[in-house]
Amino acid sequence: MESAAKTPKSLTLPWTTRITLWLLDIGLNLIMRKDGTVNRGLLKLVPLTPPSSEPINGVKTYDVVVDPTRKLWFRVFVPTQYTVEDLPVMVFCHGSGYIVASADTQLYDDFCRKFARELHVIVVSVDYRLAPEHRHPAQHEDGLDVLKFLDVEENRSKWLPGNANISKCFIAGDSAGGNMAHHVAVRASQFNFQQLQVVGLVSIQPFFGGEERIGSEIRLNGTAPVLTLKQTDWFWNAFLPLGEPYNRDHPVVNVSGRYAVDISKIDLPPTIVVVAGFDILRDWQIRYYEWLKKSGKEVNLVDYPNMFHGFNLLPELSESDQLILEVKDFIHNVLNKVFTALIRILKQMTLSVPLL
Repeated sequence: MESAAKTPKSLTLPWTTRITLWLLDIGLNLIMRKDGTVNRGLLKLVPLTPPSSEPINGVKTYDVVVDPTRKLWFRVFVPTQYTVEDLPVMVFCHGSGYIVASADTQLYDDFCRKFARELHVIVVSVDYRLAPEHRHPAQHEDGLDVLKFLDVEENRSKWLPGNANISKCFIAGDSAGGNMAHHVAVRASQFNFQQLQVVGLVSIQPFFGGEERIGSEIRLNGTAPVLTLKQTDWFWNAFLPLGEPYNRDHPVVNVSGRYAVDISKIDLPPTIVVVAGFDILRDWQIRYYEWLKKSGKEVNLVDYPNMFHGFNLLPELSESDQLILEVKDFIHNVLNKVFTALIRILKQMTLSVPLL
């Protein structure tokens, strides 16, 4: 879908989903202290999922430590029914405002497991450092370092299954992870990898903002579930570096604003941007989509007008399943283009070889 759909006047949700969102909102407000710190003790109540060498729902998992000194690790999700096929690798960045969640949080373990199984990809879910203990650019450095780690043959042969193809690498993320996925993709485009190639970017309701209050923020603040302006401001204050005059117009936040990085000459991969009608960040996400398009990048917009921020994590919603299909189509189209380009190069090489 290349244009935003019309948002209905009210949000229609099952009562079970409304209760879940209400509990999540209460929990989020309880862990966000007024002094700008996070109640990590309370977060111990959040359900975690251990890795499983025995397949669960057709996917086995294991954890890999990249750097123990900064506790950087990732969880690998391997779909067991595709042991012969050459599978793309999807490096996933979880959301939750850069301040909470992890690769083993149950919600994200379930989501990445579903991605691996339904998309036929090997998912590498990054457990990056969190704010405010670790502020920008720590998270984006962690994301790039995971890509560098996977690019090393010794690491790859030891920690990824033999059918993992890192020359077909996608970067994905939701919310803060969508913000992170974009910035990691920009960094990756300027790094000289040996084997790894980022061929696609999946940006699910990316967390962007700015000093200006724009349409969806004003219209939906206090009425849409999950996020409020008070919460998003708190997240950005926890994330941005201390000691310098940073505000929400920093290009890491206002990615398409007046201080935006010029990406017109950066080789960014094709991108899919997912937005929702009842997400206060909606208009920032649409600005991001329009900025990518204006910068000459290949980008698709997918709109869920009757959904909210983070709907992808709730499997009881049919839109969550629809999102999987949209991303699957995106991956299929990207890989077809990669294959076509490869065939074209091989033909050119064959034609350039002189006959003996």
